[in-house]
Amino acid sequence: METRAIPRILIGFGLAALVLIAISWIVTRSVSPSPETVASASLKGIREQNRLTAFVANYSAVVTSEQRRFGLSARKTLIMQGLVRYEVDMTKLASNDVRWDADTNTLRVRIPDIEVAAPQIDLKSIQEYQEGGILTALTDAERVLDTVNRNKGLAELSRQAEGPVPMRLAREAARRAIVQNFTVPMKAAGMNVRVEAKYGDELVGKVDTRWDLSTPLSEIVGK
Repeated sequence: METRAIPRILIGFGLAALVLIAISWIVTRSVSPSPETVASASLKGIREQNRLTAFVANYSAVVTSEQRRFGLSARKTLIMQGLVRYEVDMTKLASNDVRWDADTNTLRVRIPDIEVAAPQIDLKSIQEYQEGGILTALTDAERVLDTVNRNKGLAELSRQAEGPVPMRLAREAARRAIVQNFTVPMKAAGMNVRVEAKYGDELVGKVDTRWDLSTPLSEIVGK
């Protein structure tokens, strides 16, 4: 598995939020912004980015299929590579998913679930090996084998992409990106605010979480 960093996407993501904050300060230059106000403006900028590509990985699949007819057989092996993107739909980040904990000076964010995009196949890298030329010459066995192998290859790439290790890496990459994009505007405003981001499955059933004790932004600055 080969991974790639996405510095331009993450930097652009953060800069968009910073620009939005700067505009807000110009409009309200006589008023010192509160952490809740800065967080709300950052949330708006993040939503406008639509999708965050937090992680990218390249996978390779080797699949083989066989056809038997009229006492003859044909066998074909396909090697294919696919690039998979792990994304977060930021439009799903609602005001209720961002909460302010005044007691601990902490901004808490509930991250939308990671979405695994369909593999992008590198057509130039495809390799095929075939056995049983007689059957493929007389029937449509080759077409059938190609279809079966293509479907099996895509399924194998998706299986690899949704494995525990790449999913963990993708989740952590998205977490860091979201924390950064709320933290940077706070620091630019001279605020020492802690940003804590968690997924929904990390909040369910946790008796020691302060999530329920934190106030949603929608109740502080409006939707």
